[in-house]
Amino acid sequence: MTTPTSTPAAPRRLRRWVRPTAILAILGPGLIAANAGNDSGGIATYSSAGAQFGYKPLFLAVVITLMLIVVQEMAARVGVFGGEGIMALVREQFSLRVGAFAVVCLLVANLGLVVSEFAGIGAALELFGVSRYVAVPAAAVVLIAVVVFGSYRWAERIFLTLALAFLAYPIAMVLARPDWKAVAVNAVVPHVVGTKAFLLMAVALVGTTITPYMQLYQSAAVADRGADPDEYPRVRTDAVGGAIIAGGIFICILIATAATIGGTGPLDSAAQAARALEPVAGSGAQTLFGIGLLGASALAAAVVPLSTAYGIAEAVGAERSVSRRFSEAPFFLGFFTAQVVVGAAVALVPVNLFSLLIGMQILNGLVTPIILGFLYVLSNRRAVVGSAVSSPRNRVAALACVGTVSALALVVVGVTIAGWFGVG
Repeated sequence: MTTPTSTPAAPRRLRRWVRPTAILAILGPGLIAANAGNDSGGIATYSSAGAQFGYKPLFLAVVITLMLIVVQEMAARVGVFGGEGIMALVREQFSLRVGAFAVVCLLVANLGLVVSEFAGIGAALELFGVSRYVAVPAAAVVLIAVVVFGSYRWAERIFLTLALAFLAYPIAMVLARPDWKAVAVNAVVPHVVGTKAFLLMAVALVGTTITPYMQLYQSAAVADRGADPDEYPRVRTDAVGGAIIAGGIFICILIATAATIGGTGPLDSAAQAARALEPVAGSGAQTLFGIGLLGASALAAAVVPLSTAYGIAEAVGAERSVSRRFSEAPFFLGFFTAQVVVGAAVALVPVNLFSLLIGMQILNGLVTPIILGFLYVLSNRRAVVGSAVSSPRNRVAALACVGTVSALALVVVGVTIAGWFGVG
């Protein structure tokens, strides 16, 4: 006969196993969304910033990382408590015209990024002697096959594994023996260079780190997984943890590049950017950089069009989920496929791929404040998140994020218009 004291033992053991299993089940959207931001455009922009301005952008990098944490937490909270992605909530909470405006901004920003991700794939494989005219179409076919007909979750983990090559940057940062005093000073004291080039680079850094598709994917993927309010602490940990890791890699790339090739000017090729990894890989720096760039680009080349497909499908009320077959979600998966085809085709245009990557981040930096504005309103609207509205302290931090990004975008617009008239 079983004794009364032995009966709860099995459930207790089961709970000890279930808890970490549940954590692993929900872990992912935050880490994937934030680290997809360290994509081809991110690597190109961070490397070029370090090469061109040395340690001076470090203070901005720290501030951007803090903003990323705030923004990703808001997106996760909206997805959990709102039960839907950002664009679905915009459709429900705002007028038709406002919703249409949000959709246009999303399309402009994300289609440009899809192009840049395929440019990154082309640049990565060119390091291995593979022509972009072979690499880009092949990558497009593989991505479509994996997402539409295969297992996206499985591919997601492969891309993340390849992108782990960029974990070599923290080691490269140390081995490059940077001036740690200069690093510390530039990280805590603003060092602004009063040039148009520095301003454009600042906007590009914001645009590639706090990108609209990250917030759209974060909220939509959390809602797609069916995370409920009880799971919010784990979702929040995933979102904040992913943002911290992504920001840390950003800062390491900046320091490593500044220490190895700082002051050489803006970069115009992946081979130049790979030099920052020479303290770790020596003559194999290009190979290591190419593997990481391929993984990061492939991950983002899937995440960016998926986030757009989520957003547009939400805006029109269509079925959307990566777990659906094409016959069940034709609009969602068809729109994803169309973006991949167009993005790959444009990436084959004979231009400098590395310059294209950085240019797309500037465009993204101009659109980001609009999406962040919608996210700020949604995360503070009780009709959406109920009692989980932002605390007064978080509200101030979020408003500061939106205000800072908006101010940078407005200044760039002003400088650009002034340039058209020969001023500045």
